[in-house]
Amino acid sequence: MARKSAPAPTDDSTDSGAESKSARTRQRILDAAAQVLSRKGYAGTRLSEVAEIAELQAPAIYYYFPSRDDLVEEVMWAGIADMNVHVGGILDQLPPDMRPIDRILVAVEAHMRHELEISDYTTASIRNAGQVPEKIRTRQLAEEAKYGKRWRALFDDAAAAGELRPELDPVIARMLVLGALNWAAEWWTPARGSLDTVVQTAQAIVRSGLSPE
Repeated sequence: MARKSAPAPTDDSTDSGAESKSARTRQRILDAAAQVLSRKGYAGTRLSEVAEIAELQAPAIYYYFPSRDDLVEEVMWAGIADMNVHVGGILDQLPPDMRPIDRILVAVEAHMRHELEISDYTTASIRNAGQVPEKIRTRQLAEEAKYGKRWRALFDDAAAAGELRPELDPVIARMLVLGALNWAAEWWTPARGSLDTVVQTAQAIVRSGLSPE
């Protein structure tokens, strides 16, 4: 499955040739690390495999990242940061009069597609959140708080509009929905069915579980 890289590429028009080449090499290392981390987890990620995918000698990685954990930390942060930008960009394009419950369903699809189809960084970040040392999670946790704030606004708007079941606690409902969406990274593969079907099923469950209609 083709996956895109998360961080924005360096603009060659503003960099010297050497700087541009360095930025591209750094990006290749990050892309390779995201790929390995998303598949093999923190414990199974080896710099030798990252270097092989990035088409480098393993010692060259230390020119760009002081340690394996520094490389992993960058991937973990980028996964959530890119997810936040992706989902936020899609929500910003929606009509202002769209119903809050429908905005939640759009966010469900955007989240799942980014997690499962678009970005190895996001898959790696979600799957390894409980595996990496706490010191690696500092920037990721800060970005998760920003992303959580985006979802909190969606649920608060739905509750204010009377589009959540009255017996639901919006905070608990939001955490359960996000937890279920993130768990898909642990079990879904194309062999289990198309991503379209997974997204449609998730949206149907979320609508039925949240909406009083």
